[in-house]
Amino acid sequence: MELADRDLRSIQEARNLVGAAKAAQAVLATYPQERLDAICAAMAKAGAAQARRLAQMACQETGFGRVKDKTIKNEFGSEGVWQAVKDITAVGLMSEDPARGLAEVGVPMGVVAGLIPSTNPTSTVLFKSIIAIKSGNAIVFSPHPAAKACILEAARLMAEAVEAAGGPSRAIGCLTLPTMEATAELMRHRDVALILATGGGAMVKAAYSSGTPAIGVGPGNGPAYIERSADIPLAVKRILDSKCFDNGTICASEQSVVTEDSIQEEVAAEFTRQGAYFLSEPEKAKVERILMRANGTMNPAIVGKTPQHIATLAGFSLPEGVRVLIGRETEVGPTTAFSKEKLCPVLAFYSQPDWESACQLCIRLLLHEGAGHTMMIHSRDELVIREFALKKPVSRLLVNTPGALGGVGATTNLQPSLTLGCGAVGGSSSSDNIGPLNLINIRRVARGVRELEDLRAASPAPAPARPAAEEDQLVELVLKRLLGRLS
Repeated sequence: MELADRDLRSIQEARNLVGAAKAAQAVLATYPQERLDAICAAMAKAGAAQARRLAQMACQETGFGRVKDKTIKNEFGSEGVWQAVKDITAVGLMSEDPARGLAEVGVPMGVVAGLIPSTNPTSTVLFKSIIAIKSGNAIVFSPHPAAKACILEAARLMAEAVEAAGGPSRAIGCLTLPTMEATAELMRHRDVALILATGGGAMVKAAYSSGTPAIGVGPGNGPAYIERSADIPLAVKRILDSKCFDNGTICASEQSVVTEDSIQEEVAAEFTRQGAYFLSEPEKAKVERILMRANGTMNPAIVGKTPQHIATLAGFSLPEGVRVLIGRETEVGPTTAFSKEKLCPVLAFYSQPDWESACQLCIRLLLHEGAGHTMMIHSRDELVIREFALKKPVSRLLVNTPGALGGVGATTNLQPSLTLGCGAVGGSSSSDNIGPLNLINIRRVARGVRELEDLRAASPAPAPARPAAEEDQLVELVLKRLLGRLS
């Protein structure tokens, strides 16, 4: 009975939060872009000021990642995102073309439901809060239960910043009783206009099945291809920088290294020189046993953990200073753990005869898991880069940059975002790095420029009809020929 009461209370809380957010959004909808921007600037400042404290809370609560890296993510999700979107017009008159009689007006969607993962909990709250308010929307968060406290604190911080800057109260809300029933109620609520889903595959699928418009993201499984023309030491540095960042919890981080036979040993030696550890076959088998659960999903015990912790779980010890574990692999498939997404400092290592076969292997890895997300290429051959751009089933092809930081727009000029769409091939409604323009409807204003008479005058005259006798003769001729072929 106590469990049932908790479920009922959580459902009621979801309804209350949506009701309060709807009232707050009605106020936000009256604000011009300049006033919304002033509120967002205050939110970004508040988030950046508390970046380290929120990082400490997230690491302590979840056990994932590293404080210094989560601090950077919080700074990026607040001040970094704000600096990238501050000059965007998302609400009101966006564009006008008097010569063509067209104008576009940005219209807030209303109340957004934000699903928050445990891997990037506080940074995702900061990011989603800012893009929601920037576009005139209220937002209600459903936290991952394993990160509830730090998510609630980040949401509280953003809500207080909105009010302190003169915005309405309860424009940002968060479930304090996160249950499956409450999340389902939030996603299905008639006053929720859009679901912004960042999290596991099951939750994203539920968002798309809710009947409410949704933007979700799929799993990453990005390969990093080191082509023979690459600057090998720099390519290896970038891959390790990315895979070590926050212990691999960003879904755009590299999951496999693919290289060519002619440079395979040079690449492997460089990885070793820079702190990677190539597993022996017995060690690789031990790691394989703990990477995935029996149902084929990622084992949460390895997420965001150090190589040393993972080795201990697997039953062996590591030398000091190891940054990443690497297992040599040749297979791709559901029973090959190293070919799947691994949100920790573990990489698969493949080698192929040439770039064409490497291209095909990367496609196999992506279609196995991670289609539509991200892959990396390290090369100075523009022809090869172009071929990869034309053929890979991804929404982001990152060239000569770390995957984790390039995918979110920190080391590239992509839209800074902590929600990366995977497009139709990845089961997502968008292939964008999600930003404020994904949270609005665009009202088109179109002035008449032609009359019905103009359309008639421009239409080609109909061909003259055949006389009835001529039509009969044609039909008779066709029938005779057909009967002649059948006889």
